[in-house]
Formats: sequence, C-alpha cells, structure tokens
Amino acid sequence: MLKMSRCRLVLLVSFFVFCVVPEGIAMEGSSRHLVSPELLKQAELEILWENKLPIKRGESLERLFILGNRIYGLSDQNFMVSLNREKGNVIFSRSIAETGFPVVGLGLYKDELFSVAGNKLVEINPESGTERSAKRLGFGVTCPAARNSSYFYVGGTDRRMHVLRSEDKVQVFEVAAESDSMITSIVADENSVVFATDAGDVISITPDKSKRLWQFDAAGGIAWPIVRDGESLFAASGDTNVYRLNARTGKFVWKYQTGAKLERGPQVTDRIVYQYVRNEGLSAIDKESKKLLWQLAEGVDLLAEADGKAYVITKVGMLVVMDNKKAKQLYLVDFAGVSRYASNVADSRIYIADKSGRIACLKPIR
Repeated sequence: MLKMSRCRLVLLVSFFVFCVVPEGIAMEGSSRHLVSPELLKQAELEILWENKLPIKRGESLERLFILGNRIYGLSDQNFMVSLNREKGNVIFSRSIAETGFPVVGLGLYKDELFSVAGNKLVEINPESGTERSAKRLGFGVTCPAARNSSYFYVGGTDRRMHVLRSEDKVQVFEVAAESDSMITSIVADENSVVFATDAGDVISITPDKSKRLWQFDAAGGIAWPIVRDGESLFAASGDTNVYRLNARTGKFVWKYQTGAKLERGPQVTDRIVYQYVRNEGLSAIDKESKKLLWQLAEGVDLLAEADGKAYVITKVGMLVVMDNKKAKQLYLVDFAGVSRYASNVADSRIYIADKSGRIACLKPIR
C-alpha cells in the first residue's frame, strides 16, 4: 500500500452566569492586567505571573507554543520569545526567520528545538535561541516536522514524507501513500512513524525504512494534529468522525460521529477527548466509552484541565469553567482582552495573551 520515492448523549449546556461584573470594573482591571484578578478569583483562579513580551511597536504576537518547561511566543515578523513556564522570566528573544517566511510548527526533542522556517529545517538552541543547524529543503512543507533519535520526518508538497538523518540532515528515503495524497500530520517515536493524509490514510511504517506496519483508511481527510496518547492514536477526520486506533497495530477501537466535517485535531487528556466542531462548538468525549459528556455551543478550545474541571475559551471572548462529571457550567469570566492562547494538556496552568504581547499564566486556587 506504500510507494517508495516516517496522541456523548448530546447535552447542550446553557450559559448560566455565576457572577456578573459591571463593564466599568472589567475595563479598569484590563488597564493593569490582561484579565481582572477580581473576576478570576470568583472563578477560583489566580494570576501566577504576568509579563510583556519584548516585541516592537506595530508587531503582533501570532502564536504561543508550550514545549517542556518553556512557553514560546512567535510574532508576525518571526521574532520569538522564550519564557520559563513557572516564573514567566524571559530566557531568550530573537528573530528565527526572515519576516514573511512561514514558520511551520515548533518541536522539542531532548535539548533541541526544531522547526521548518521558510524552506529550511532548523535546529535551535533552547537556551540562547541561536541556530545550531539549518538544512535547505527542495520542497514546500505541509505540516510540522517530527523526529526521533535518528531521523527527522518532513511532509512535503510533493506528497511524500522525506526522512532525513538527524546527525547530518541527509535524506535516506522518502515514502508516499498509495493514494498519492498530501500529508497532513506526522508523529514519530523509536518504534514507528505514523503519518496521515488529506485522503484519510493513516499509515504506520518502521522508523528506518519504508516498511508498512499497518494502514487505516478513513472516509475523509485527517486534520492536524493526530495525537498519540500511550498506546492509542486519536484522529479527527473530514468524514465527521473522531477515531481512536491502537497505535501499535492500527486496530480500530472506536469512532465518535460529530455533526460536521472536522478541520482541527483533538486535545487529549487523561480521561477526555476535546474536539472542536464547526457550528457546534467544543465537545467533551469520554476517552474510554466514547460517550459525549457535554457540548458547549460557544466553545472554541480547551485551555487546561484540573480536578475534573475544563477551562474553555469561547468565540465571544469568555472563559467557561465546566464540571466534566456533572456536565455543568460552573463559572463564566470576561476574557475580552484575550486574543491569543496555548492549549495545555500537560498540567493545570492556563496561558493567555493579547496581540501586543501581554502574556499571563493563571492557575486554579487549591
């Protein structure tokens, strides 16, 4: 199947407002803080730290990435700032690519950052932000690269996954799906590499050669990212289904059908799969039973999860705190000043920012 050429009963949740704060108070808080501490306290949250990223006037913060014990902010001019996640102090700030060049993803392997900037695969020193190596690619890139101890795996616009040796970035082989479709997502470890395509292929190969281990075929294209979680893979498909597969064998475990084509991959925590569905909002799906726990029509994404609570950002600039077990909304907080965020499935910290580079870390009050 390969050609040669590497983790519920629909319950509509109403917006029950736990606390209502006059508009003037929210505006006053926003002049000093990204979100008012008074509002956060009523939702059992507090500010751990706040900072202002050193980006230029007229420059805009575009993306946040959480990797290991750092959070990274990338501006629209490809200026990157690295912060310690615990204290918010700046580790480095520097340009990582020329303005206008696309930066496709940011990954961390052991003590090395890597990304594709423009048409180069780059390795970055996480302490200084300096470029350690760069390999010019002869093709455009369709999704974030992946790597293990021996290889980088890069999806190209030529509809092939290119496998480059990590030590010298020399290509050792390339592989394509039999459908000759575009690669949308790649995950890699020491035992296998899984890539997905816009035709619905999910294919696992050995890390060092194009030997197919298994293939699963969905009826629609797979959205980025596919998520590996222990021995399971979770994939969102254009055929409206979220799939759970056995990562080792490719065996189908379950699928959950949503009401629309899925264009974004899921967020996966210990017990729940959170999936955004266009025109339906955010769905919380039990990871084992595939039962729908709740669905929030205004929900856009998961910010974090803690003690059975999901912290969800909405399309109308609010933070909604959901009780996952009771499928009940607990609190509602004005997040009007928040326009950037990072979804965190590693712990309970919430990372939010605005376009100007004001950034804050919130944590639940225990």
